Amino acid sequence: MVGKSYSMTSWDLDLDGATPVTPDALTRLTAALEADLQETNRAIVARMESPVALIPQLAAHLVAAGGKRLRPLLTLASARLCGYRGDRHVQLAACVEFIHTATLLHDDVVDESILRRGHASANAVFGNKASVLVGDFLFARAFQLMVADGSLDVLRILSSAAATIAEGEVLQLTTQNDVATTEQRYFDVIRGKTAALFAAACEVGGVIADRPAAECAALARFGMDLGMAFQLVDDALDYSADVSELGKTIGDDFREGKLTYPVLIAIADGDAAETEFWNRSIGEGEQSDSDLATALALIDRHDAINRTVKRAQGFTETAIEALSIFPPSDLRDTMQDVASYTTARRF
Repeated sequence: MVGKSYSMTSWDLDLDGATPVTPDALTRLTAALEADLQETNRAIVARMESPVALIPQLAAHLVAAGGKRLRPLLTLASARLCGYRGDRHVQLAACVEFIHTATLLHDDVVDESILRRGHASANAVFGNKASVLVGDFLFARAFQLMVADGSLDVLRILSSAAATIAEGEVLQLTTQNDVATTEQRYFDVIRGKTAALFAAACEVGGVIADRPAAECAALARFGMDLGMAFQLVDDALDYSADVSELGKTIGDDFREGKLTYPVLIAIADGDAAETEFWNRSIGEGEQSDSDLATALALIDRHDAINRTVKRAQGFTETAIEALSIFPPSDLRDTMQDVASYTTARRF
């Protein structure tokens, strides 16, 4: 799997005979929600305005960096799937994007990242102080939108997600360079830092449509498992072939000493010499120029990329199953296809 090269229009997944999946699923979801997404983008831009000039400047830098708006798309899609016909979902989709963007700003400072989606990160351009403070501003904007919505259930779901994200990030910080990190600990990290917002983004769509609790729970499960799969694949991509088109640099997680799933597999299955390598390069942070190549070779030896993607597939399958509570429709099918596409993003 590592080393394959695919065009932007012909990505597929060839894992134990799995059905080929193309990025058309995400394209179709975006097209189906185009009007709602445009309104959401307008709401995002409007809420980023401030008399403090640095805030809209930094915000414009983030907008220019691109992104597929996947999380707000999930809010819009979930609301429409539940038959919602108002406009609350647009403001809540913007709220979800603000929470996500705020965490990215803070993450890039913590990780000392210089790139975001293939462009210079905000902290590289504007400095760490500005990035942290504008991240705080976006969190505040998100909470203003929650309050303006007027639903205590929405406020509970999104504010809980914001707190869980922070907990997940702190938990990841405590596991950094810790080669004794368990699989359960890893899943606790990604459930908090990534999947919680996916779950909340989907659940609020059902809540504002006044759908039964079972349907709202199904949407939350869809988002949670989609988010788990998304992060597993993201972690696999860090040790995969050319990922520059995705705005990633191969080996970033390795250099930062992050214990991600491919590394956990390699550590668990490695011999004494391999364990010594991981202890030195990640546990102690002593890395030479050749260590990334060694790490890639060990990950390849233990088939860790394939095994990580297979684990992600398990989450996509349960995500797809969660939506079976809803009657068949083009929108439901497209959301399920997006889940399938998650594990085929670049392999």
